[in-house]
Amino acid sequence: MALKLREMGFKDVSCLKGGYREWAKAQLPIEYKVGVVRTECVTCHTDVTPGIVQDWKLSKHAQADVSCSICHGDHHMTPEDFDLAIPVHPDRCGMCHQVKADQFKKGKHSLAWGVMKAMPMAHRMPTGLAEGTKGCGGCHRIGYKTEAEIRELKESGAGFGYVSCDVCHTRHTFSKKEAQQPQACQTCHMGFDHAQWEMYSSSKHGVRYLLKQAGVLHEKSSAPTCQTCHMQEGNHAVRTAWGFLAVRLPLSGNKRAADDSTTILQALGVLDPQGKPTERLEIVKKFDMARLTQEDWVNERIKMLKTCNTCHALNFAGAELEKGDEMIRQSDLLLAEAVRIVSDLYREGFIQKPKTYASPFPDFLAFHDAPTSIEQRLWIMFQEHRMRTFQGAFHANPDFTFWQGWSPMQADLIAIKEMAREIRLRVVPTGKQKSGAPRTDDPRQ
Repeated sequence: MALKLREMGFKDVSCLKGGYREWAKAQLPIEYKVGVVRTECVTCHTDVTPGIVQDWKLSKHAQADVSCSICHGDHHMTPEDFDLAIPVHPDRCGMCHQVKADQFKKGKHSLAWGVMKAMPMAHRMPTGLAEGTKGCGGCHRIGYKTEAEIRELKESGAGFGYVSCDVCHTRHTFSKKEAQQPQACQTCHMGFDHAQWEMYSSSKHGVRYLLKQAGVLHEKSSAPTCQTCHMQEGNHAVRTAWGFLAVRLPLSGNKRAADDSTTILQALGVLDPQGKPTERLEIVKKFDMARLTQEDWVNERIKMLKTCNTCHALNFAGAELEKGDEMIRQSDLLLAEAVRIVSDLYREGFIQKPKTYASPFPDFLAFHDAPTSIEQRLWIMFQEHRMRTFQGAFHANPDFTFWQGWSPMQADLIAIKEMAREIRLRVVPTGKQKSGAPRTDDPRQ
């Protein structure tokens, strides 16, 4: 590949070793800097991809003479050499938008690609889901990718999905106004385990903003968007005090709450059976999936309170956020009990613990690969119903909190208790069957 790049006129191939920003600058010939538009690109693509050209013409890039070669280089000049167009990368955008690019790289969206790759189940998806951004990658592609990862994607035949910024600022318009609308978040933040769009759009916050968009409410009416609360002052880091999975350290001073949190952290694999940190905790730290210091949590909570205070009294806002915290504690109480039921079945030999599980605890990161019905029900309790319980509370949506969160969690716990009783009645624990006698009624059969 390096030889081919040199043959096409690249001055160096340091892109293959990282350092994208400096490499990208070096690839930009003087005659193609801002102010010069390559007419060949526009002429050809008007016939080949007219929608792209039309979007670019509508963009601020076009108004500022930021042409195709500024972003993609000038090495692609024929239909045959299209693969030589430079893949756009946050560092490329950062040549002009450095502050926003740096904020993005410090935030959770930039970690989305790495988080997906770190999940065990991500490597067992069918090819049709794993490639072409049809599965988890459809949203997680927003994450920052190294040059090596981009190269791997290109070599595997995935011709697209490298960029991050265009997930919200859809190419080739790259509209700031579009990215400021809550619908820009809807594509990813909806559905099974993160139904924030459904929660927001049917809450009073969302309804008021949608009425503003429809012209029913005055354009200056108070109505927050997702960005109002999660991207204060346009900060592209996009953080929340509670973290994606609503787990945090240090543990609560309340013993029951601390015990419940410990059990859930053990099921996430970040604490071992003795409550000691595992290697997974380092991954959680790396990908910023939880608030791991009291200072970090407090700082994010203060930012949220300041935002709420622009419309609400501070004591009201604080009380509402505390209600969300309480729903985390209450949902964890139910979930921890369910985890202990399944864990006891492992330890007592009624369910065979998968070899890939590091300890006798159900592994939430197995996702839908959990091998038995009772483990599947536990995963749904965690991944869908617990998430909806606390996320609904923080998004001011009582229906989600109760009917799609808390109430199903109660049903999950009852079902898991009944399933455990049935397993104990019909399954001979491992090691207790007669010598040479096959084990019967194995739930895996």
